[in-house]
Amino acid sequence: MGMKSKVVLGAVAGIAVIAAVSANSGDAEGGSTGKGSSASAQQQAGGSKADGTSDTKSEDKDVEKASQTEQFKAFVQKNGTAKEKEAVSHVTKVQGADEQNNILDAADVYTDFTGGILGEGTGPAKLIASAFADWKQSDNGLVTVYDADGELLGNGKF
Repeated sequence: MGMKSKVVLGAVAGIAVIAAVSANSGDAEGGSTGKGSSASAQQQAGGSKADGTSDTKSEDKDVEKASQTEQFKAFVQKNGTAKEKEAVSHVTKVQGADEQNNILDAADVYTDFTGGILGEGTGPAKLIASAFADWKQSDNGLVTVYDADGELLGNGKF
């Protein structure tokens, strides 16, 4: 076999291994299991109405149709602290939260704060990153919070 054939064969084998690992790394539902968070534990337990019947399935269908931003804000409104709710009210866009493989997950949260890292949004950015970590869990995730001009405000693990 020639050198070029060996290189091509090695590249094809490598791609096949990567595809197999990423295909097998997700859970059956394609999302987070919610381990390690009391807010997530409450969410997993399911909601119940005053008459004792569960309304989780109808809520799940509504949440699946909502954008990532709407899902995140709804989660914080239901489970967050007053300061987290205030900070998340400034969120304008969430990207990368729906595609997780637990190998290297990265999500971006955009806000309407201004001034970059020296501006007013640095403190709330930590609250936003913390609330995001309660919402989504990953073995190796990083959420980055940006201001209105796309400048970095903060980040955190999730």
